[in-house]
Amino acid sequence: MDFLEPALAGFGVVFTPVNLLYVLAGVVIGMVIGVLPGLGPVATIALLLPITYEIPAEGAIILLAGIYYGAMYGGTITSVLLRLPGEAATVITTIDGYQMARQGRAGSALGIAAIGSFIGGTVSIVGLTLVAPLLASLSLGFGPPENAVLAAMGILLVASLGTVSTAKSLTAAALGLLLAAVGPDPLYASPRFTFGSINLADGVDFVALAMGLFGLGEILYHLEHRARNRLPKPKVSNVWPSRAEWRQSRGAIGRGSVVGFFIGLLPGGGGVLSSMAAYTLEKRRSSQPERFGRGAIEGVAAPETANNAAATSSFIPLLTLGIPTNPVMALIFGALLLQGIAPGPRLINENPEVFWGVVDSMYVGNIFLLILSVPLVGVFVRLVTVRDTILAPIVVMVTMLGVYTVNNSVFDMLLVIFFGVVGYLMKKTGFEPGPLVLAFVLGSLLETAIRQSMRIFDGDPTGFVTRPISGTLLAAGVLALLVPAGLRVVRSRRANTRSTEPVDSGTPNG
Repeated sequence: MDFLEPALAGFGVVFTPVNLLYVLAGVVIGMVIGVLPGLGPVATIALLLPITYEIPAEGAIILLAGIYYGAMYGGTITSVLLRLPGEAATVITTIDGYQMARQGRAGSALGIAAIGSFIGGTVSIVGLTLVAPLLASLSLGFGPPENAVLAAMGILLVASLGTVSTAKSLTAAALGLLLAAVGPDPLYASPRFTFGSINLADGVDFVALAMGLFGLGEILYHLEHRARNRLPKPKVSNVWPSRAEWRQSRGAIGRGSVVGFFIGLLPGGGGVLSSMAAYTLEKRRSSQPERFGRGAIEGVAAPETANNAAATSSFIPLLTLGIPTNPVMALIFGALLLQGIAPGPRLINENPEVFWGVVDSMYVGNIFLLILSVPLVGVFVRLVTVRDTILAPIVVMVTMLGVYTVNNSVFDMLLVIFFGVVGYLMKKTGFEPGPLVLAFVLGSLLETAIRQSMRIFDGDPTGFVTRPISGTLLAAGVLALLVPAGLRVVRSRRANTRSTEPVDSGTPNG
């Protein structure tokens, strides 16, 4: 329990007026961008990276964390009222949430979503408080070989689990590794892939890459693909669930908290996967599965609880191992690097004000979300009626001004435009930019750790296998990749066997 004293000291960081303001601003911005389809936490955090460069590290990460878990609830409002998910993690909520709204139970749906989000987030924060210090202490013995294996696992697992097409994800990750190699050699500082350009002498700027792919790229894609119609203004009354509805939901909330916490720890996990898993679990264990899809309140409580729990627990691998498990964590990883702070096992000892300030800010942020969620529903619904033709130019202007202020570089603005076009083309052709950014962030760590390890092993790569920790991690990573592939092969063979079995026509021979 040595962590209790610094954990309590973290509240001293949070309860300074400026950091309380960052918590409040983060959750409100998160709720707003969760309501607006097409933005989402990834694009918004990418756009705000230049701002975080100018504020203290703990305040910057508190702000970005608030945006992330705030967006998890913001998307619920339009998912329930308009069947319009503002964030990918709330797509599952539309199934039963919108049916409840049509039955005049929109208030109950939003109320149970707020309660579930609060409980799921709080349970996950407690888990983060207890698990993170233990994991950080265990990982203090990691050296270059272990760091190399972790970085490689992070890239491969997220690339294979994060999107539908493994081949496209791996291609995007390979492009991210190539971009990470641009600039000075990490050991000898000799320039690589700069083509004689002074602007690339320090490598590709992370802010320009992220703002281009997630900011400008998303805007271009949604301007082409989303034609928004004028939406009706739904009415909300009786904003808290009844006792009967609470009894129906409390089991789903408890299970959703556990499911979300553990899925958030996995590479590629997060709000989308956790909400799907929680919803599926509730439907399978229900004695009346036919209720789901027709306004079952458990179908709102479970996914909303799970996606908020996952949003919190995904900070554990980032803060303790330095491994981002999803695109949002990759951007927060980049924000820490901009502050001169390296996420990983030493963060909890070297920068306790950042570590515990962020963790404890989540307790306060969840309370803010619970208080604000219902009164602001009417305001958020009106935001949905803002046309893209008005919103997009404002976002583009803020993007270009923001990236210029980081290095006062016109070249960075050109990079944003270039990567914006790349991001648009990736989305249009079915490639997700998430694996690219994750590979870019981890690429430098991976290369440096591998080269240092090969020096330790005198050029013998079997050293990665013979070291106990790195060998165990390597075996776990290989199993995580091979087991799903093996299961797919077995299912495919069974399906082929069934399709080739002769069909008995039922007529006698002779």
